[in-house]
Order: sequence, then C-alpha cells, then structure tokens
Amino acid sequence: MAEDLRFELAILATVQGFYQKLMRDALGGDVPIPSGLDEDALRHSEHELPTTLSRMYRWLHMLDMAITPAMVRQALTPETDSEVAEALLRYFVRRREPSDVNRDKTDLIATFLYRHPRVPGQWQQSGYGLDGALPLSPFEIALIEILADTDVPSLPEEHVQLLRRFDPLREEIARFRDFNALIDSGIIGRVRELKQWLDASFYHPGVLATVSAYNAAFGKRFDELFAKALTEIKTFGQALEEMGGTILTTVDGVEVTVDHVAAIEEQQLLQADYGSAFEKFRRVSKLKKELDRRPPIRRALLTPSGQTSRTAAGAAAAPKAARTTAKQPAIAVPVFQPPAVTAQQISAEEGKLRRVEESIRVFVRVADPKYRQVVPMRFFNLTLTTPEADAYGAPYLEEKSLRADVARTLIRMVSISARISTELEELKRSQKMSSLWKLHADAVVVLLDMASTSTEDAGSVAKGAEQSGPGAARAIHESVQKLRNHADIAVKTLANVS
Repeated sequence: MAEDLRFELAILATVQGFYQKLMRDALGGDVPIPSGLDEDALRHSEHELPTTLSRMYRWLHMLDMAITPAMVRQALTPETDSEVAEALLRYFVRRREPSDVNRDKTDLIATFLYRHPRVPGQWQQSGYGLDGALPLSPFEIALIEILADTDVPSLPEEHVQLLRRFDPLREEIARFRDFNALIDSGIIGRVRELKQWLDASFYHPGVLATVSAYNAAFGKRFDELFAKALTEIKTFGQALEEMGGTILTTVDGVEVTVDHVAAIEEQQLLQADYGSAFEKFRRVSKLKKELDRRPPIRRALLTPSGQTSRTAAGAAAAPKAARTTAKQPAIAVPVFQPPAVTAQQISAEEGKLRRVEESIRVFVRVADPKYRQVVPMRFFNLTLTTPEADAYGAPYLEEKSLRADVARTLIRMVSISARISTELEELKRSQKMSSLWKLHADAVVVLLDMASTSTEDAGSVAKGAEQSGPGAARAIHESVQKLRNHADIAVKTLANVS
C-alpha cells in the first residue's frame, strides 16, 4: 500500500515540476509552492503520505484552473521527456474529470505520445491480439502498459460503436484538398461532439489510442492546408502592395488590409487551442474565399502605338492590330494590363473548367439528339458544332489514340470559350462594383492565357489529324477560330472598361 502511495506521489511530483516550468514561462517568475510540497519536503514525507497526497491533489487542481489546453500544447515540445508526458497522462486518467478542459488536456497529452514514440515508427507496426482474436494497435498496447496501475473505465458497447466512426473520419480528412473545404465540412465540430459523447470512456486506452491516431492525421492535414491557404493570402497581399494598394477585400463588413495579412502568424495560430482559435481559422477561411473570388489585379494603359497590346493570353488570343491610314491617325487604345498569371490561378480555373466540361457532357448525353447542340448556360445558349457535340458524347475519351486527342482538344476549347463568355457577362454586370470587377477581369486574363496554350496544342493535334483525313483537322480549326473570336472580344472588353 505504501509503495503504491509513493508511486502516486512520484507521479504528482513530476506533474508539479512540469506545471512549475509552464507557469514560470507564462508569468516570467516562479509560483510559490505551498509549505510541505516542495521537493525537499516530499522526500521526507514517508509518514504522512495520505495527507501529502491530498494536499498535492488540491494544489494541482488549483493550478489546473489556471492552465489552459493551449498552454499544455505549447509546453509539450519534441524535447519533452516521454516520462513526463506519461506522468501527466496517468494524472489526468486517474482524475477522469468530466470537464471539456481536462478532456482536452488528456487528448493533447495522448496525441503528443503518439506523435513522439520512443522508437521512430513503432506505432506503424502490426498489432497483435492479447486474446488471440481482436488485434490491438501497438500504441494501445503501450497505453495499457502506461496505465497498468490506473483504474481505467470499462468500454460499453455503445461507445465501441462510437469509436468505429473515427476510421471513416480519417478517410474523409485525406480527401480534403482545400482549407475552406475542411472548415466548411464541420468535421471539427462533429469530432468534438463525438469525443463528448464518449464521456468517461474517453480515458480508456483503446479510445485514447484511436483518438490520438485521428488527431495526428487531422493535425497534419489541417496544418498543410492552413499553411497553403495562408501562403496564398500573403502572396495576394504582397502583389497588391507592389501595385500600390492597401485594401485586399472585405470580410464580414470589415476591410482587410495588407498590414492585417502581414500580421497573421502561422505558428502562433496553429499552437493556439482549437476552441479559442477556431473563429480566427474561420476568418482566414472567409478571407481566402474572398480572395479566390476577388484576386488583386492591376489595370493600366498602353503606349499610344495604335494597336492593342497582347495580354497574358499571348499571340493566339490577342486581337489583330487595327489598320490605320494616312487620313486616320493612330488613336491610343486603353487596354487591361494584368500581372503575370500564377500557378494558383491556373489551378483554380482548371477546377471550374472541369465542372463546365462535365455539365456540358451530361446535357449532350441526355438531351434529345435534335437539340443537343444548343446547351443552355446561365446567361446564354452555347452552340456546338456537330463534331464538338460528338466529342462531348464520346465514350473513348480515356483512350490513348488520335480520335481521343481530337475529342479532348475540342472539349477543351469549347469549355474555355464558355467560361470566357460567362466571365464577360459577369464583368458587364459588375462594372459599378470594383471588387467584383477585379474578380471577373482577372478570371478572364487567366482564361486568355489558357486559350493561348490550348490553341497552340490544338495546332499540333490538327497536324496529326490531317494524316487520317481532313474532317477532324477541319473541326479543330473551326473550334480554334471560335475560341480566338471569343478571346478577341474579351481583350477588347477589358480595354474598354479599364
């Protein structure tokens, strides 16, 4: 009995040492330790173990009220001794305090142990069944050993069923490719609610092992997507600052400036408690959405050369030079002059193009054959040539063949033409709203750049198609000309509204 009490006191002394350092770092000085609980007194408390334990528990409970989960998260670093983390875990599992705060601290400590195994990669080894039937994960086995002297709660069947939800949630996390999608999914709230439903069973080794594995997967994905989103936001801010601008956009009625964006500290946010920092993450997500919709762009005038300058779309998408005569001198033409198109803009537009391609494909495949060449779009009807309609309905698009190359080329040019027309309509409707105008004008510039690349690629495909007959090559040339016509209109529209 005395040995058990000494072991328990040793655990509490380790926790107290961790808390002392944590409070010292937070307050810039030591917190006075109650008489009889200092290190020297604990070594000589052999005859008063029950009383000392009772006083130590009260003292640590008081410190717990001052220490937040975020403070524990920041104090647990890769340099933290595993024995200290194990002592903290034993302390909280022995307490089994039902509050959200203490459950969160236990959650953080168990996840820390999962992320920092004593032997790298040991949790990824195959588990074995203690009963010869049900396999246990290596981490659960480790937790059982750590908590061997702790009275852990049993796991009722309804909580076993709750635990089985975590594997599908990990699969859901792996599918996220965008920070906004992760935030909007509500998965953070769903998992937090799931942890609350587990109640006292949360402190069971099997639950802690499952939740820790989920937390590690979620944390890694969350950090990756957040860092990516924040990098893009700061890139937008730097680009706008170089153009002489200061206001990026408006979020929830508040103007977000370049200085606001520059002040966002990635590590500080990631180290904060998710509960208190969640609203900040949500605001970052809203800011990213606004910037995706309204990227900062630049407008300028060309020199009075008598012809429209080529935009980022390049030679294939630029309009022909205006003819001038001796009786009619050249006139300076205002032109939209954008910054260079970025890889992020191309990637975002590719997603929109895929959705347009799919919507047209669905219509063509289900529509009456007599009407499939007139596709209803949001602002207009998109007219397809017979080869273009055939391409959208083709069942061989995944082939590595000439006919598949021709079909994919036609689909690409039609979809870009449709997107350009849509953005031009949006542009006309937003001339009185500068932020919306910037969004659609920048989208047109990206599409012009993609049109340039696509027409060049189409030329190569057309040359190959000529060898098998004039029909396919002629169809490509017709689609190229339609795309160039749309590009000419787009460039002139941007020039006129600059």
